[in-house]
Amino acid sequence: MQNPPAYQLIKDYILGEIQAGAWRAGEQVPSENELVKRFGVARMTVNRAVRELAAEGVLTRSQGAGTFVAATKYQSTLVEIRSIAEEIRARGHDHAAELLKLQSVKADAALAAEMAVEAGSTLYHSLILHRENGLPIQLEERWVNPGLAPDYLRQDYSRITPNEYLTGSAPLSRVEYRIEARRPDRSCKARLEMKQDEPCLVLHRRTFSNGVVASVANLYHPAGRYQFSGYF
Repeated sequence: MQNPPAYQLIKDYILGEIQAGAWRAGEQVPSENELVKRFGVARMTVNRAVRELAAEGVLTRSQGAGTFVAATKYQSTLVEIRSIAEEIRARGHDHAAELLKLQSVKADAALAAEMAVEAGSTLYHSLILHRENGLPIQLEERWVNPGLAPDYLRQDYSRITPNEYLTGSAPLSRVEYRIEARRPDRSCKARLEMKQDEPCLVLHRRTFSNGVVASVANLYHPAGRYQFSGYF
């Protein structure tokens, strides 16, 4: 197997020190010159690693002052991320969740690429049906990085949503998402009690915590009962 590029090794080192608590929010990290000496690489290699971590919101750079661990502040920098339970309660309605699957799985090649892990790595997997006033509104399928959420399989998801647990366990630093319309498969259609020709709105979301992929989720919604909205 090919070794990762040098800049990725430097990124992994910095992320590892932050996650271990060696460097906390607001603290200065080693200078580029120090990292060049530590890893024995070119200055441009170190610069790329630091530049990418700054773009991912992990580090902040101040000219003349140095590079620092960024404070976690997803609320001011991202489109609002709310759990389906919060959405439903905000409408004054009742939320209920039915846990369908909660297990450890091995990542195939495609999922491993999305989670940025080795193929065959262990991930946590959940499948939950959310209801609004008794009517199914979202089928949530999620894969989670065990290293960032070690207690994921021990939660009571009738009382807390995966999104609520992960927000506390692995605070968001970045989110990627796309929304598309799909024809649901038979199982999804039955669980969401959808009409014969009703399309399914799918939100595919990948969340990061300190530059590491925390989870990948597919959130399925009946188009006739759900719409997406948001604000900055």
